[in-house]
Amino acid sequence: MVQLEIWTKDKWYPVVRYDTAHGAAHKDLMHYDGRIDKAPIFGLDYTDSLVFAETDLLTNWENYRSKFIKEVSENE
Repeated sequence: MVQLEIWTKDKWYPVVRYDTAHGAAHKDLMHYDGRIDKAPIFGLDYTDSLVFAETDLLTNWENYRSKFIKEVSENE
């Protein structure tokens, strides 16, 4: 499992998680209101899925963070 978390509102929040629970590699995109969008990762074995996940988070963490912070501010 690889997960991006951010600190806001005096708490850590998971924002994006890649894992292989339930027998298949997938991405969970968490929302501030508790919703979770799930997206399967097709065509990759577990090793390549891990590399994909790490690359995505290293490349796009700022975008994921910005979107989550926007959701936080919209729900205040």
